[in-house]
Amino acid sequence: MTQWEGILNRHANLPDLWGEGAIFAFSGLDGETNAASGFVGTYGREPYQVLLHTPRRRILEVRPVAPGRARVATGDVVAVEVPGGLLVQAWAAWHTLIGMAPEGTALALRMEDGPAAEWQDDAAVSADAEHGEALALARAGERFALAYGTTAEQALGRARAGLAADLAATVEARLAFYGRTPSLADPGLGRLLNKCWSVIKVNALSPEGVIRQRWSTPDRVPHRDMWLWDSVFHTLAVNRLDPQLAWEYLKSVLDGQGEDGMIAHQHRVNGWRSRITQPPLLGWGVWENYGYLRSKEALEYALPRLERYLEWDLAHRDADGNGLVEWLREGDTRCRSGESGLDNSPRFDNGLPADDVDFSTFLAEDMRYTGLIARELGDEARGQAWLRRAAETSAKVHALLWDERAGFYCDRYLSGGHSPVRAVSGFMPLLLADIPAPHVDGLLRALRDPAQFGTAFPIPTVAVSDPSWSTDMWRGATWANMNYLAIRGLRQQGQLGAARELAQRTVEHVGKYYERFGAIFEFFDAKDQLPPTQCDRKGPHQEPYNIRRKMDSIRDYQWTAAVTAALLLEGAG
Repeated sequence: MTQWEGILNRHANLPDLWGEGAIFAFSGLDGETNAASGFVGTYGREPYQVLLHTPRRRILEVRPVAPGRARVATGDVVAVEVPGGLLVQAWAAWHTLIGMAPEGTALALRMEDGPAAEWQDDAAVSADAEHGEALALARAGERFALAYGTTAEQALGRARAGLAADLAATVEARLAFYGRTPSLADPGLGRLLNKCWSVIKVNALSPEGVIRQRWSTPDRVPHRDMWLWDSVFHTLAVNRLDPQLAWEYLKSVLDGQGEDGMIAHQHRVNGWRSRITQPPLLGWGVWENYGYLRSKEALEYALPRLERYLEWDLAHRDADGNGLVEWLREGDTRCRSGESGLDNSPRFDNGLPADDVDFSTFLAEDMRYTGLIARELGDEARGQAWLRRAAETSAKVHALLWDERAGFYCDRYLSGGHSPVRAVSGFMPLLLADIPAPHVDGLLRALRDPAQFGTAFPIPTVAVSDPSWSTDMWRGATWANMNYLAIRGLRQQGQLGAARELAQRTVEHVGKYYERFGAIFEFFDAKDQLPPTQCDRKGPHQEPYNIRRKMDSIRDYQWTAAVTAALLLEGAG
């Protein structure tokens, strides 16, 4: 067995599918990253081509004499058997990609919309003076390296240093991650799980700027920043891999709390924060993490911040003072309620303020988790106070947001009456322990009804009978994170068969489209008539695929990967 065979065979069921748009970058789990630079790669339209996301995008062309068979295709390593030998690319540092290619392989570095950089002896340099950055491609025999720098000299120096780096050791180090991850024996499910771990790894970042510990992003491109509820979903899988890492993700978000108690939905390493919030799931995330990390120090850090955040929600998102809360509605017709996380849901089309089902349910649940945290820390009175407030909020959800005529939970306008839009948010009260049994029965009927939510890939974010239904994000597509919340709720209510079926179908469809396109997608057509590559996203789908337009389901989206990994490890599949 050759050295390379030993390295590539060491870990079973590694991802091996090349798919346009899959994220390809250096992970913060392996060392320093640089989010401020924006330097990230994605798999290109053509095999082995890398699209480099600089302000003016470049393409690294890697053309062997004939196509080959991919052995490994992760977020930081590509290894392909091609005529004449092995084609390998691996990230040695956040700024340097190193590789080897058999004789006859054509290499070029070009602007996406322009000519290739000219070779000068052993290197080609593509500089962008306007944006103060440069890329350099160097080659020596079978070895090559591409590097980023703020000057041509820096980029060229890094690329030439990359030629001398130990490629085999670098690949071995990157793939060692899969020796630490939970795994599955079934080859197909094992490969899907490892693809999920790959997405989780590539979207992990190192401490930088105001973020003092490791943190996570939904996707290195185009979202790039740290987001509140996304970070919580990421920890669902990371808890099972490295609970300390999961805690760092949560702490990074908690650290961004403002003096008034608000936690913004979006944070950047330079200290910028958005002016809206997102679903309050941090208490749940902290409590789940405690089940793995068992750190009371983490609970002590989180508790006062969770309390201040809940109080901020009540002070700023309960206009009528009835104890239920309303998402902020805004004027952007493509994103009426960014802070809800369900940006363009038809729930918000008319702009009318309403007591919102999901927001109020999440608030009640996070009050409960905050109470559990206080009790775990020995403060019984403080814990009971939060548990009492949670119970009061939960009771109001059932009393005011259940629409008897619809047989469903619907938002209730502050001006009176329920919203006619039946959305996936209506399933969130399944999380509440005190939900009346008839309401559970009603939700199960809706879930199984083909005219409502009983689609090929449930749960559509809007009932398919709604005139506004489409594949456009939250206007009807299926999202794995909402499915996971519904699965938890179904389990909470003893509906284990329904929970198991929904988990199975979620894993099945995520896996199906990974096998077809080589990526983990942001959302899916609930009717399963269109692949995610053809779903609309805040506007009509456009060809060719262009990640910067954000008109397509984002690829290698971390919460889909995290939720799928969690479901697989819970026995789905």
